[in-house]
Amino acid sequence: MNQLLEALHRHFDISPDAEITLEANPDDINETILAGWRSAGINRLSIGVQSFREQDLQWMNRAHTAVEAERCILLALEAGFENLTIDLIYGTPGLSDDAWEANVQKALGLGVAHLSCYALTVEPKTALDHMVRTAKMPDTDPEQQGRQFLLLMDWMAAAGYEHYEISNFALPGKRSRHNSAYWQGVHYLGLGPGAHSFDGNRRRWNIANNALYTKGLLESTSTPIYEEEILTPENRFNEYIMTALRTLEGIDLNRVRRTIGEEQTKQLLTIASGHNSIEQRLHITDAFIRLTNTGKLFADGIAADLFIGV
Repeated sequence: MNQLLEALHRHFDISPDAEITLEANPDDINETILAGWRSAGINRLSIGVQSFREQDLQWMNRAHTAVEAERCILLALEAGFENLTIDLIYGTPGLSDDAWEANVQKALGLGVAHLSCYALTVEPKTALDHMVRTAKMPDTDPEQQGRQFLLLMDWMAAAGYEHYEISNFALPGKRSRHNSAYWQGVHYLGLGPGAHSFDGNRRRWNIANNALYTKGLLESTSTPIYEEEILTPENRFNEYIMTALRTLEGIDLNRVRRTIGEEQTKQLLTIASGHNSIEQRLHITDAFIRLTNTGKLFADGIAADLFIGV
């Protein structure tokens, strides 16, 4: 970690107050390694807790225990990492609403400043997918997941957290700068195998194979180390719609007017208004379009309806 950060400082101008986040799992963390990370310059940790319940962790086949899930947070705080975020998963089979609330309240009671909360998804070709398809494990329940997400939003608002992106909640001043950059369309550079970059017009992704990536660097003409896509104006607009709609600030309609013109903006507003015909899914004014709590359950579908050129 020291070598990586020293190399970055040699090659780039890095702000003195840069947020430098390291992702870690609870079973990675002890007093010695925390001190080393602090010394290297890490000032924010993102910890894959997933749950504080032993049965959930066993079901998800996680390497850490419920005791380690709690202990790693206490150790990180003691080591001076006040800027912490953890992941929590809801909507798992057998997770009651009371158990989900206990998980959330445990995180809040430990003083975690930022939570990223995700509904369990069954990814194709995984062990979990196989167990679900062979009826060895129950499938996820969309109704349970929607209900637990709505409950989560109420609990976090009551605790004073900003719901600044659909899956992310933060105390004031503790939003993730890194993730916020993606949602705001800021340019970023990805280094290393599998890393992605964006310069406003192009998306580039490095090959994920470590050996081929290294070979490509050492033999610069023989093995390409990345692929890229040139974004069309429609691509850029639709990406803005997709990401902005997920945020607390919503879609800036003045920006939309500058991008696609007044007439197409009116068409977009007509489509958006259609989502309020049955239930209030959007807050719509002349200045912005924002999701209501109910609308957040349908964010991807609403965004797709607002895309142009598709």
